[in-house]
Amino acid sequence: MINLGLIDVVLLAFLVAITWAIIQLRDLFAAVMLTGIFSLISACLFMVMDAVDVAFTEAAVGAGISTVLMLRTLALTSGRSNPRFNRLELAPLLVVIAIGAALVYGTFDMPRYGDPQAPIHTYMAPRFIEQSGDEVGIPNIVTSVLGSYRSYDTFGETTVVFTAVIGVFLLLSDPRRGRRAGDALRDDIILRIGTKALVPFIMVFALYVQFHGDYGPGGGFQAGVIFAAAIVLYTLVFGLARAEKIFRRRRLELLVAGGVLLYGTVGVVSMALGGNFLDYSVLAHDPVHGQHLGILLIELGVGITVAAVMVSLFFLFVRRRQV
Repeated sequence: MINLGLIDVVLLAFLVAITWAIIQLRDLFAAVMLTGIFSLISACLFMVMDAVDVAFTEAAVGAGISTVLMLRTLALTSGRSNPRFNRLELAPLLVVIAIGAALVYGTFDMPRYGDPQAPIHTYMAPRFIEQSGDEVGIPNIVTSVLGSYRSYDTFGETTVVFTAVIGVFLLLSDPRRGRRAGDALRDDIILRIGTKALVPFIMVFALYVQFHGDYGPGGGFQAGVIFAAAIVLYTLVFGLARAEKIFRRRRLELLVAGGVLLYGTVGVVSMALGGNFLDYSVLAHDPVHGQHLGILLIELGVGITVAAVMVSLFFLFVRRRQV
C-alpha cells in the first residue's frame, strides 16, 4: 500500500482537477495559465517528496519560462482551439487507452512506493550516500550524481537542449522577412523602476544557485533558467530593441554552442590527462579537487547553454510576432 498524507492527497486532487479542466477548455490562454499552475503544484508535490532540486527546476521551467513561451506562441496563432479538433476521434482514443493500460500494467512489477527493500535503496542509494563524500567530496549528493556519476547523461541532456534550439531557429528564423523592433509591454514608470531594481537581484540569485549547487539545491539548469527569466522580464518591460542592444543575437548563438563546447572540452581534457571521458579526478593534483573543478566547469557550461537557449527562444518568438 502507498502511504499518502493529507498534503499528498490534496495536491494530487488539485492536479487531477486541473488536468480535467485543461482538457475541457477551448480558451487556449486559460489552458496555458492552468498549465503553469499545474507545474507550480507539481513543484510543491516534489517538495513534499524531498526532491528539492527537481522542485526547483519544475518551478523555474514549468511554471516560469515555459508559460511565457506558450503565451508568446498564442500571440502567433489564435486564442481559441480550432473547432475541427474538438471532435472525439475513436481511433486516437483507443490508442491512448491501450498505451495507458500497458503503462499501468507495467507499474505492477515496480517496487512499492517507499519500500526500503527496493533495488534503488539497497544498491544505488547506499553507494551514493556512503561513498560520494570520499569520491566526489561535494555535500549535495544530487549534484554529485548529476555532475559526476551521471555526467554522460547530463551531457546528453545539455546536447538535447542545444539541438532543440537549433530546430526552433530553423523553424522561426526567416532571413527573407524583415522585422521592426516592438514597443515595450507597458509604458509605466513604476513598472520600469521596479524592474530595474529587481533584475540585478534575480541575476545575483542565479549566480548563487549556479555556484552554490555543490552545497545546496541548484546547479546549471536551474541557474540558467533563473538568469533567462531576468532577461525575459527586462525585455517585456523595456522592449526587444533595448534588450538586443545588450544581448545581441550573435552573442547568444555563440553562448548556446559555447556552453556545450565547454562541457565537452572538460571531457576531452580529462582524456588528454590520462583519464576517461568526463573523469574529473585527473584535472587537479588531488582527485577530490579534480572532481570539484570538473563539476564546477560542466555546471557552468550547462548554465550558459540553458540561459542562452531560453533567451534565444523568447527573442525568436517576439521577433516572429513583430514581422
